[in-house]
Amino acid sequence: MSYKKTEHYCEDVTNTLIENYKSSIGAIGEDPNREGLLKTPERMAKAMQYLTQGYKMDAKEILNSAKFHESYSEMVIVKDIELYSMCEHHMLPFFGKAHIAYIPNGYITGLSKIARVVDCFARRLQVQERMTHQILDAIQETLNPLGVAVVIEAKHLCMMMRGVQKQNSITTTSAFSGEFQKNSTRSEFLKLITADLY
Repeated sequence: MSYKKTEHYCEDVTNTLIENYKSSIGAIGEDPNREGLLKTPERMAKAMQYLTQGYKMDAKEILNSAKFHESYSEMVIVKDIELYSMCEHHMLPFFGKAHIAYIPNGYITGLSKIARVVDCFARRLQVQERMTHQILDAIQETLNPLGVAVVIEAKHLCMMMRGVQKQNSITTTSAFSGEFQKNSTRSEFLKLITADLY
């Protein structure tokens, strides 16, 4: 039997969103019964549930699902983690990359779990500043490492498509705990995430 990807949606939520999107399409002056728009409310309803699936995810549970005793105590960095989120102010996407490091203190976690933690918080209505700290706090509280570093670089469509319409602006946020609050450790991390080592 070949692999088949399936997606599951709550029927009640889907139906409520369909009606809301149908009304919204009509409110902006379009005809929701036009051929090209007939299935649009359903597609939007499913897309919105997919884009906000982070509300149903638990970052600590994700990290604990692959938490291992390990004596390794040097910096672990996962960089260039793609992220896609929704600005809570305008309901427009922002997207970019997260760079995350931690220094183990008796425990490590599966590398893919770090990326899943990013998705857990990105797949919600968000602001980049809050998300940066949420990622740091989840790793710090679950693994109790010697320190955590998170840097996020993102482009926001609310700045590119509307408002000031600045196409090339990039927003960078950072958060550091423990050993990464020391200049030498933080500098090593920042150097490594900008280096082309691969």
